[in-house]
Amino acid sequence: MNSLTNLPFAGIFGLGGSELIVIFLIILLLFGGTKLPGLAKGLGQSIREFKKAAKEDEPEKPAATKPAGTTPPTPKANDQN
Repeated sequence: MNSLTNLPFAGIFGLGGSELIVIFLIILLLFGGTKLPGLAKGLGQSIREFKKAAKEDEPEKPAATKPAGTTPPTPKANDQN
């Protein structure tokens, strides 16, 4: 079994290990080896901020629910004489 196919993201978009290596090499050529750690750090921080914002936007669950046997109070009728 090829160890490159066991990469965590190798199955995403139907890309194999060799295709991911080629993409990585192209990125390395475009940005250079000195800028890649900074780009990876920025990407990681962006993902972390996105996950944090997604957790904050989740609706809150009600703390307590009413028992099934209780009924809400009936509104009082207005006496108009």
